[in-house]
Amino acid sequence: MAAVGLAERIRPCIGRQDELAALARLTIDDHVGVVFLHGIPGIGKSALLQTFLSGMRGAGASVVALDCRTIEPTERGFHDAVVGSPGAMGKLVEHLAGLSAPVVLALDHYEVFRLMDTWLRQALAPALPAGTHLVLAGRVPPVAAWYSLGADFHSLPLGPLAAEDAEALLAQRGVAPAAAERLNRIARGHPLALTLAAAGVAEHPQLALDDAAATRVVAELARLYLEEASDPLARRALEAASVIRRATEPLLAAMLENPGDALRLLLDLPFVDASRDGIVVHDAVRDAIADYVRSTNPVQHRRYRRAAWRELRSEVRVAPPADLWRYTADMLYLIDNPVVREAFFPSGSQPLAVEPARPDDSAAMEAIAARHEGPEAAGLLHRWRKDSPESFSVNRDRDGVVVAFFALLQTAQLRPQRVPDPVVDSWTQHLRDQPVPKGQQVLGFRRWLDTERGELPCASQAASWLDVKRTYMALRPALRRIYTVVQDVPTYWPVVEKLGFRPVADEGVELDGSVYTSVVLDFGPGSVDGWLAGLVAAELGLEDEPGLDDDARELLVNGERVALTPLEFGLFVHLRSREGRTVSRGELLSEVWGTEFVGGSNVVDVVVRSLRGKLGRAAPMVETVRGSGYRLSESWRSHLG
Repeated sequence: MAAVGLAERIRPCIGRQDELAALARLTIDDHVGVVFLHGIPGIGKSALLQTFLSGMRGAGASVVALDCRTIEPTERGFHDAVVGSPGAMGKLVEHLAGLSAPVVLALDHYEVFRLMDTWLRQALAPALPAGTHLVLAGRVPPVAAWYSLGADFHSLPLGPLAAEDAEALLAQRGVAPAAAERLNRIARGHPLALTLAAAGVAEHPQLALDDAAATRVVAELARLYLEEASDPLARRALEAASVIRRATEPLLAAMLENPGDALRLLLDLPFVDASRDGIVVHDAVRDAIADYVRSTNPVQHRRYRRAAWRELRSEVRVAPPADLWRYTADMLYLIDNPVVREAFFPSGSQPLAVEPARPDDSAAMEAIAARHEGPEAAGLLHRWRKDSPESFSVNRDRDGVVVAFFALLQTAQLRPQRVPDPVVDSWTQHLRDQPVPKGQQVLGFRRWLDTERGELPCASQAASWLDVKRTYMALRPALRRIYTVVQDVPTYWPVVEKLGFRPVADEGVELDGSVYTSVVLDFGPGSVDGWLAGLVAAELGLEDEPGLDDDARELLVNGERVALTPLEFGLFVHLRSREGRTVSRGELLSEVWGTEFVGGSNVVDVVVRSLRGKLGRAAPMVETVRGSGYRLSESWRSHLG
């Protein structure tokens, strides 16, 4: 397939002809190639990638296009996305080899798939069959270790559009030439900013845009667009959709009073896309609007998040196993705790590559341990390396030099214990005292050490924990508990306590005159997914909602359990999910009864009366809104318990 012929088949993409030609050249040879397309948010990576892939399909290539936002960041999730079912690497390679060459395997929004970077680089890329090309598109540049692939790896940075191309894009969106030059002075060739500016001017020709917006172009333009939105429902829909990872009809219905055509209004916006997960606002716009709502109306921002949490918790109870990752990602997005967000979805570039330790890394690890540990503690790490070398990973810098290492022990190494170690002894004693259910897994993060910083917070510590989170994802829903140990308790305790870690014992273990304190995080019966949902609930003040037992369909009223019928319980739960808002009888019929008509809406009134009768003195919390429907008072928690 000639590069010139391919370039001719690719439809025009304003201002990106050179990049399209480069992609065409890089993917015409039979050898395996990896192309890493990267640039800041809104610079046009997805548009360029989709244009290129469309041209490749037209030229007869086999294209496997993946949106990383919709894939569980595990080997299992990747196999399922490519092949259609989980399986081993051999099955994946066989599937790709069976496609008509050339084959392009493209991963968009790669920045949210960073948990899998090491696996993709070390396992997948070398195994790809001849004629298969891997194209990654994301916000941050590749880690230096990708360049070890040599001539098979190509980095393709994406910058702003030239002035003439920017003005051509504005003209395509209906902006007059006289205004185009002024708008581009603000947007400075940034495609998303140009799109926002064009949309704002189209709706409000007198919209005040000036050079003051240049420092935070997209954020300022998104704010102006939101402030000037003429349709109140469109504004509220955009606010709600920007607080969550993806918008669906049930989520918008839970978050908005009278959602109407909210979904259609969102789809009409130039920075909103439909994916297999739902409606997605461009992440740069979404972040800007969410920050704006949080700062200008924190009460409303919290209400949006609370309503979303309740709806997601309701949906996940009946979701098939294959869909659980979507809800895990949704919960992660609702979390404001920056430690958790960064741990799973790091926002900055990562200068270090995490890789399984090799035999020739032993000297470097010994030197790091000797620098920061006493002879007894370093000796224990040495014995673990001899017994379980597969448990050790290293951090390499851009030159491939080992700058840190860590050891992650799994259940088989903890029970029965294979290396005499007083730190792990305390973990196994804790497991004997508080055993986990049969079939559930346990991790032991035995130690992480950096050449310069030891165990203190630093880039390698963050990279190590990020890799541990990949193991979290791979082991869920079987993962129940993780143990770890530190010397510097004051530095870490304020952070880990909020995440749910608790001391393993009253006293730590003394090695070389220093005290090593172990802590444990028990994820609970819901594993990682339940733990994340609990973190969100705690942030939103929804933790341990009083008087409510979903499994038993009971309320605790004035200290006594009250059993509810399925309809009474369903009605209460639906009102709770719309807390403080009026819910029409028609909506209750549709959502609780599952029909639009059941002998008239009087059936709703009958169930409300029976529910109030069981609530006794708490009955006033179910309020009647004359002519409209019913509402659960925002103070309902004070009535139960």
